Amino acid sequence: MNKDGTKENSRQEQQQISNKALKRKGSALSSSNTRNMDDDNDDNDKNVSVDPKKIRAQAGKIEELKAREVALSRLLAAVRREKLAALRSRPLTIGVVGFGRFGQFIAQTFAKHGRVVATSRSDYTELAEGMGITYVKLSDPQAFLNEDLDVIVLATSITSFEDTVGNLAPHLHTYIREHKDTQMTGPLIVDVLSVKEHPRQVMLQLLPKECDILCTHPMFGPDSGKHGWHGLNFVFERTRIDNMILDPSDSTRSFHHNSNNDNNNNDNHSSEGGVDNNNNNEAESFVNQDGSIHSIHENSEAHIEGMDRMERFLSIWEEEGCRMVQMSCKDHDSYAANSQFITHLMGRILGEQGLSATPIDTKGFQSVLKLIGSTTADSFDLFYGLYKYNQNSMNIILKLRDSMDGVVQKLKEMEQDDKESPRGIKRVHSLIDFFPDQASCLEDEKAITMDDSIFSSAEEKKVVESEDSVFA
Repeated sequence: MNKDGTKENSRQEQQQISNKALKRKGSALSSSNTRNMDDDNDDNDKNVSVDPKKIRAQAGKIEELKAREVALSRLLAAVRREKLAALRSRPLTIGVVGFGRFGQFIAQTFAKHGRVVATSRSDYTELAEGMGITYVKLSDPQAFLNEDLDVIVLATSITSFEDTVGNLAPHLHTYIREHKDTQMTGPLIVDVLSVKEHPRQVMLQLLPKECDILCTHPMFGPDSGKHGWHGLNFVFERTRIDNMILDPSDSTRSFHHNSNNDNNNNDNHSSEGGVDNNNNNEAESFVNQDGSIHSIHENSEAHIEGMDRMERFLSIWEEEGCRMVQMSCKDHDSYAANSQFITHLMGRILGEQGLSATPIDTKGFQSVLKLIGSTTADSFDLFYGLYKYNQNSMNIILKLRDSMDGVVQKLKEMEQDDKESPRGIKRVHSLIDFFPDQASCLEDEKAITMDDSIFSSAEEKKVVESEDSVFA
């Protein structure tokens, strides 16, 4: 073998050795990466791994909760069936005073839950009979009361409410006096007006003390409730039971409730009604409207009877799916002024403009027309009643007027800024050229001259002249 051959073989051997070394290095690197990845996976597994016992415990917990959920559902269904059975075992006889559109609307639903007797100034005998309702003429109030009514719902207008109660009250006094041996109390009186403090005061002042009082406001009517009452708001205040005025913030107490459980009752002082708190019997007493003190109402059969009757009536609204909202009459009127009254106010204002549909109505404008239609469908007497008998209404009107003035002022300020800008001044002079017969008016209004000094730069003047060339 010559030298060249020997050298070639030597180079080949060196190459082979180098290749083997590279393979070993690559294998080592690969093995190392694999180990690192395995280590990372092990660490991740450790981080996300959950104790099998805990998994079984959680699965068992869910199963337990679902079982309890089913049990509660069955219990609720059983209670509901029991409640319905109790209601149906003793259905109420409900009188409705005022058989107009709203009176007919609620009476038709009442008829599904009990016996209904209606009365009104007009003769609705035939209509009432078609609805399965007994009708008695308003001219014979004693005949109406002799229908043995558990509840009387006053479905009159706001403006006529006080007169209606005033006319009914003497006949209630007579009826209660004639039936005092067979009845512990008079009928429960319920109002359904859109304002609450006014009817509350009227009923407390004029009705016999034997009549319990429930103030309510169904926040819907024949239009919004024509497909049912489910989910619609029904606001109520239990006002008086067994001659006890209830605290609107707590349906279980009167305004003058005294109890050993109340705070600060350990002091030896007289209560609001003049009751010495050292006397346990008197410490759990109530003060009537006339200031007289008597024992706790919960032990009174009349109180129990009154509460049962009131809850039966409220249950009608519950069973029809209403969203029951217990609220004081004062709070109701405050909220209503900021929602119901301002809605009617805006509808009436926009209605006065004679707005009507156009071929290019937007969804927003369609909503405006809908608002006008829904608010003006009610009588103006209702709107007037919302205004007159809610002390918060005038404040809403004043706020609306201030807001209107504020918006107009902002528009005027922006308009003035626009007129005083270089573009605005240029437009005025262009308009003078375009309408020479109005030049004096425009000049008097603006009192300006076209001077190059009003522009901050030559570029600005050029832009204004270009944009306003239409007036040239």
